[in-house]
Amino acid sequence: MGALLLALVFVASLAGFCALSLAMDRHSEDVFGRGSTPGPWRRWLQLGGTALLCLSLGASLQAAGSAIGWVLWLGVLTAAALATVGLLGCAPRRFHWIAIAAAVAALLGLLVCLRIAASGA
Repeated sequence: MGALLLALVFVASLAGFCALSLAMDRHSEDVFGRGSTPGPWRRWLQLGGTALLCLSLGASLQAAGSAIGWVLWLGVLTAAALATVGLLGCAPRRFHWIAIAAAVAALLGLLVCLRIAASGA
């Protein structure tokens, strides 16, 4: 379950940063074209990004404990932020699809972790 939690930490962080970046006008224009703004989706993207980053923190603390979990989380946040910047620079037209895939992977990982924890394994 430790490897699954570590993967969950990364994909949730990546999806969270992607959502937060799509909530910004500049990055939304980079991804969807000039003149595109998040509009009414801005608040939902901000809340979803924040929730995903909190999910990644919880998974990190669960995977490595309260002492090392914070350090692990900060390292993964750095890696996910660099991946987000790289995706915005190299693949802006595919960025939102990668963000959706990461969010779905994070939510599925959460469900699997909850199911494993509920079964007592």
